[in-house]
Amino acid sequence: MNAAVIDKQQVAASFSRAAATYDQVAALQRNVGGNLLSRLPDTLKVEQLADIGCGTGYFTRALAEHFAKPVLGLDIAEGMLHYAREHSTSSITWLAADAEALPLRSVSQDLLFSSLALQWCPQLPLALSEAYRVLRPGGCMAFNTLVEGTLGELRDAWQAVDGFVHVNRFMPVGPLQEMLADAGFERWHCEIEQHVLYYGQLSELTHELKALGAHNLNTGRPSGLTGRARLRALTAAYEARRQSAGLPATYQVAQILLFKGLDQV
Repeated sequence: MNAAVIDKQQVAASFSRAAATYDQVAALQRNVGGNLLSRLPDTLKVEQLADIGCGTGYFTRALAEHFAKPVLGLDIAEGMLHYAREHSTSSITWLAADAEALPLRSVSQDLLFSSLALQWCPQLPLALSEAYRVLRPGGCMAFNTLVEGTLGELRDAWQAVDGFVHVNRFMPVGPLQEMLADAGFERWHCEIEQHVLYYGQLSELTHELKALGAHNLNTGRPSGLTGRARLRALTAAYEARRQSAGLPATYQVAQILLFKGLDQV
């Protein structure tokens, strides 16, 4: 994402509105976040850690249990923080925070964890720079993010209907890897996972995206309500992609680990 296509205030407002419904439809999010958590090396020594873009706090609580340490839960959406605070124990501190301007001391954290949050950063290199700044030598940043190809079926179906932007745009893998290589970390790993979900009806997918707060947040989206004729045309275009398991919706997820060198400050 870049500043021209995403507005952080809109992102915060959308996810705040979705706080009460997010966990009900977040099976994919729990799956890919669990995959990220399982990638953390057993040798990683963690005393101080933070969950960036913590949302409802699902993985913040998992991190607190896994490491048996207090965790900082950071999110730009006040509604998410309010929900997380009400559904968690006192061992977690919740802070309103922007990943591109972390309210954390330099060289203060051993682990920064972030699951499906940094794709909403207009300037990912700035978020990576902030992560590098706050990590201690030997520390790790573990994050995953959606990349180009995500919801491609929905995007292609809309292209058959009109020229508006109806589906969130995500970064191609090549530019993402270039940003990772330029971020200053001693070493990094990036692995792409593909997840395909299936739906009985198109409305199930669109309702799920709304419940997640992850429906269309790009500039260029149409204003006002979508007319019935366009919805019928969209449904027909998507139905052409139906498989035996249902209507497919593909998610391309980059699972990333970045390690700060022991001699890097």
